[in-house]
Amino acid sequence: MRRLISSAAPASGAATEGGSRRAALSEYRWRLVAGLAVSQTVGYGVLFYAFSVFLVPTAHDLHTSTPVVTGALTCSLLAGAVAAVPVGRHLDRHGGRALMSIGSVAASVLVLAWSQVQTVWQLYTVWIGVGVASAAVLYEAAFAVIVSWFGAEGRAKALLAVTIVAGFASSIFLPTAGFLLADLGWRDAVLVLAAVHAAVTIPCHLFIRRPSQSSTKPARHAAGRREEVVAAALRDPAFWTLGGSLLAQGAAVFVMGVLLVAALRDLGHSATFAATAAGLLGVLSVSGRLAFTAAGRRASATNVAAVVFAVQAAGVGLLPLIGRNALGALACILIFGLGFGVSTLIRPAVLTSRYGTEAFATLSGVLTTPLTVTKALAPLGAAAWAAAAHSYTPPLTASAVCCLIGAAAMAATEVQPEPVRPDPLHAGDRLGEQHVELRTPPASAAPP
Repeated sequence: MRRLISSAAPASGAATEGGSRRAALSEYRWRLVAGLAVSQTVGYGVLFYAFSVFLVPTAHDLHTSTPVVTGALTCSLLAGAVAAVPVGRHLDRHGGRALMSIGSVAASVLVLAWSQVQTVWQLYTVWIGVGVASAAVLYEAAFAVIVSWFGAEGRAKALLAVTIVAGFASSIFLPTAGFLLADLGWRDAVLVLAAVHAAVTIPCHLFIRRPSQSSTKPARHAAGRREEVVAAALRDPAFWTLGGSLLAQGAAVFVMGVLLVAALRDLGHSATFAATAAGLLGVLSVSGRLAFTAAGRRASATNVAAVVFAVQAAGVGLLPLIGRNALGALACILIFGLGFGVSTLIRPAVLTSRYGTEAFATLSGVLTTPLTVTKALAPLGAAAWAAAAHSYTPPLTASAVCCLIGAAAMAATEVQPEPVRPDPLHAGDRLGEQHVELRTPPASAAPP
């Protein structure tokens, strides 16, 4: 009996120690999610949404036009598109802590520099730098960190938590920037935002750790496996079908996000109504993400997204027809807005389900590049089209067609269900050990 007790004691102690380690890791992961949710909210608020508040005063101080100043944001988005793939490769190889921390420092310094610009070329230089820094600190980088820490079961919940909180960035920072502008003037207001960005995002990103990898996978071997995953994905027609779907629907979202207020004014609504109604898009995007995640538990994520994109087509397509009435306009915005943020979640869901997590950031970067270019150029093209046609009906109709194309392509994107694998919390005896397997598309989609 004594022998049995003495032999059982070490096992009991080991089990207790293992349970404590798993509990500590679980606590860390959700603290990481909370930190990234906050950093994304501040990042998008300062590095994107605040620009529109300071657009006119910046143009006035630099003795130029608002379209010229807007061009700085366009260049910023294009610079972010160029940086997306190399940033993704770095994240896959080295994790997010150093890159996101350095990116936060650089972005804060660049925002500070924005407050001091005296010429148009200085403004453009600063915002091109902001675009590169943004690629290292915003959603794509944050998603890569989350994907590396969570298994299939917890990943959707973690991504949803980050996007729900960050979805309120515009609701928080547009009025905040407006108050600062009224009280301090635009240059001092931007200085305050630079300080807020540095104080919040840098500590959040320094908190990031990289999950320890299995000691049986040398760095060279892991890099080779990532290259195999990327090569298989680039040969897979479903990867490009997914990209086409997101690109088509993204064009409609970007056009509506920029031109909705002007389109509502063109339909006869007041400036106050137009601005208030357009502001619903941010809140509706949060509701849409919640609904998408809930529906995704009962049906394929791609099928749910296809239905959402088709419903969006109805919303934007009906706007020129019934949008002159306030209730009709609100109904169209409600229908369209519920899908406003769905594409943010569908990309990691499909990529991780089909190709695993080893090369997630690289593949996401490949899709991000054309999406960001579209984000920069589609609203400009739509605005020019509306001006030439003296009506917003043609670009709105084109946006509806884009949503339908996105729905059809998304429905055609086959998603392979991710096999149930041990969560990093419970895999192996080491703290945070991950078991990652290479999963390539079927032979018909990706020939050897």
